[in-house]
Order: sequence, then C-alpha cells, then structure tokens
Amino acid sequence: MTDRERPEFGVIGGSGFYRFLDAAVQHEVNTPYGPPSAPVTIGSVQTDTGPRAVAFLPRHGHRHEFPPHRVNFRANLWALRSLGVRQVIGPCAAGSLNPELAPGSLVVPDQLVDRTTSRVQTYFDTGACHVDFADPYCPRLRRDVVERMRPAGGGVVDGGTMVVIEGPRFSTRAESRWYSGLGWSLVNMTGHPEAVLARELGLCYTAVALVTDLDAGLTEGAGVSQSEVFAVFAEHSERLRLLLQVVVGSLSPERDCPCTRVHDDMTLPFELP
Repeated sequence: MTDRERPEFGVIGGSGFYRFLDAAVQHEVNTPYGPPSAPVTIGSVQTDTGPRAVAFLPRHGHRHEFPPHRVNFRANLWALRSLGVRQVIGPCAAGSLNPELAPGSLVVPDQLVDRTTSRVQTYFDTGACHVDFADPYCPRLRRDVVERMRPAGGGVVDGGTMVVIEGPRFSTRAESRWYSGLGWSLVNMTGHPEAVLARELGLCYTAVALVTDLDAGLTEGAGVSQSEVFAVFAEHSERLRLLLQVVVGSLSPERDCPCTRVHDDMTLPFELP
C-alpha cells in the first residue's frame, strides 16, 4: 500500500450501517487479538484537493453476526491503526433518554458512562499505563465533525452524555428512568470500550449517534423493539452515509490535540502498529 493509498480516516459502522464507500477494496487484517469483525474496506471520498483514502469497518460484521457483547473491539481498532488510520468516526444507533431527541435526530455526544459488565476494555494487560479519559472523545475531531455536519444538512445536536449498557437486551423502564433522571441523553450498547481503546492507541475518536427510538422509561405501553430500531436506522442510513462522506472529505489531517500525546511518559507493553 502506497502512502497515497494509506487511509488517515476510518469509519466504524453500527447496526444497519454495513457499507460506506463505493468501489472499495477489501483488506484482510491479522491482529494480536484475533480477526476484526470483517475485512476492512478502503475506498475514497472527494476533497477540494482530490480523492482521500478512507477505511471502513462494520462493527457487527457484514451480516450483523456479532451482538454488542461479542464484538472484538480490540481487534477492530488495532486493524484500523495498522492500516494507517489515526482519526475514527463511530456512527451508532442509540435510544433517546430525552423526549426532545426524537427518532431520526443526530447527536455528537461529549460524554460517556460505562454500564457494561463483561467486556475487555484495555490493551494494557501488563505494566503501568493509565490514559486520560476525562473527555472520552477527541475534542478537536468532535468539534470539527459538528461544524461540518451542520452546513451539510446534518441538523446535529452538539453534546450530551451517552450511557453504554451491556446488552443485548434493552433497558427496563426503571433503568431507563434512572438514566434519564441523571440527565443523560442517550443509551447505546457499543460506544464502550470502543472509545477507550481508541484513546489507548492514540487515535482521535468521536461517536455520531442516530436516535432510533424513545427509550422504555420515556413512554407508556410497549417497550423498545428490535424491529423498530432497525427500521428507523434503515430509514436514515443512506442520509447518514452520504453526510459522513462529505464530513470525512472536509476534515483536516492535522492532529493538534491531546490524543497525539496520550503516551507521553509511558512505557507501553507492546509496539504500536
């Protein structure tokens, strides 16, 4: 792979988001953590100066083979970095904990709460390596994505807390009301450990959440159903795909952010790809 073909940017697609680029080439990638969810595809988006190489990986596999608690997050992020990716956007489906965030809303959260229970959430199995995670998303990339989505017709909501639950079940009404009462905006099943693993690899990372439903505690009657979530995401997936193509094509490759300095004063227990 030449330097021109090496992708600086990567997109990890969520439920219902299994394709991003046309005329893309698949790359099988081996990692120390096993295979990623699918072969990484590399294609291009247009910029003012010509085509830009971009990598894409469907988080759950091409046929949604992997439920949230079985996604090999470590392999996914490692595979992207080994191909040259340094900036990652993670679109995902999320339930709304705020009645003002209706299905179809796009939210770029600025905070995350981990309520998962059984996931491997670090590359640092030995040694003393503790990364700063006070702000779980790259502040520069998050800001740039918001600024570029708005003029592109994204109608994006800037900020909010996304609580990540273990899954694969949806929340009870009591859990949903608890999360909402704490002022959190979104509930999701895949945002963690993806964000912290990206930070440990020194990658810039931000999530973009597509609201698919009002969570169980916000409404009376039937709770959240899988068919409802998938139907709403399918309705908006092409809009999100095209919007992110425009956004990725306009982002700067320059990384003047804390993500590039996350390993300062650390001795890593492995060599970064």
